[in-house]
Amino acid sequence: MADTTHSPAPHLFRRVDKAWLALVLILVAVAVFDRPQFIPTVSFATNAVLGTAPFIAFAVMAIAYLKATGAENVLAKAFVGKESRMIVFAALLGGLAPFCSCEVIPFIAALLAAGTPLSAVMAFWLASPLMDPAMFSITAGQLGFDFAIAKTASAVGLGLFGGFMTMWFAKSSVFADPLREKPQVGGCCGVKAPFSETPVWKFWGDDTRRTVFRETAIENAVFLLKWLALAYTVEALMIHYVPASWIANVLGGEGLQPIALGALVGAPAYLNGYAAVPLVDALLLQGMAPGAAMSFMIAGGVSSVPAAIAVWALVKPRVFGAYLGLAMVGAFMAGISWQFIA
Repeated sequence: MADTTHSPAPHLFRRVDKAWLALVLILVAVAVFDRPQFIPTVSFATNAVLGTAPFIAFAVMAIAYLKATGAENVLAKAFVGKESRMIVFAALLGGLAPFCSCEVIPFIAALLAAGTPLSAVMAFWLASPLMDPAMFSITAGQLGFDFAIAKTASAVGLGLFGGFMTMWFAKSSVFADPLREKPQVGGCCGVKAPFSETPVWKFWGDDTRRTVFRETAIENAVFLLKWLALAYTVEALMIHYVPASWIANVLGGEGLQPIALGALVGAPAYLNGYAAVPLVDALLLQGMAPGAAMSFMIAGGVSSVPAAIAVWALVKPRVFGAYLGLAMVGAFMAGISWQFIA
């Protein structure tokens, strides 16, 4: 009998990128069960990716430049001074931070260890996963500049709301002694703690920084390509298979119900901020209310797995619950505001 105790299959499965795997499996399923739809699906996704290419290129170059120069360390300056000032600057800068979610963990751990108030950290936590230069570019290209601006304003507004709520209730049992005894401060990106260097804007004279620029550009290009290819493929299938009348009946209309449902559906369903953009575009084409689209993206961005893990790793469950609660309320408020403006 063959010895299967050391089968390489589980290890191989862990190494396979799940986004690429999902894309392949979806296309295989379409080819097997609905062959006439295979070519239109691939054509739709390919044309959509090519149409978004200029925004992808700008996003990739912008993030690579910020990484290579060390500009993200400028954010540390927002967390000094009066608590109210820290909250405002944390909310404003959180949406512009070129951090991936895993980098937020060591960054926030360093802030908390340095005695930064939880209110300012909460403001940054809530705003950071919702918008960054790359996401703004992709959102503007797909959903329009107005929607991207509104989402950015919502990100800042949510940060302000969460930060000041945390400050006002800092002495309550929810926020007292918020940190875990042994927080996990490591990140999956191999980053060091912040505050270690001054930005070098003309980075190209340094071999190490040029390497960082090149590696970051390649990493982000692959990241955006795989998620957008998957999202555009799903968008094509949604438009073809999901009845527009169903979307319009559930998430359409002018009342508060579709906005609340958008937040409730977005929170557990949202996996990636970039992939959500084409999905929301498809839902809007099928009758989703503008306010529901905004609440979906705000609630989903804050509660997405990478963003939630960054919070869960450092604070106690009751603080994590407050984080999610503030996100849901803020998403609902953002949805109402956008429904009124759009």
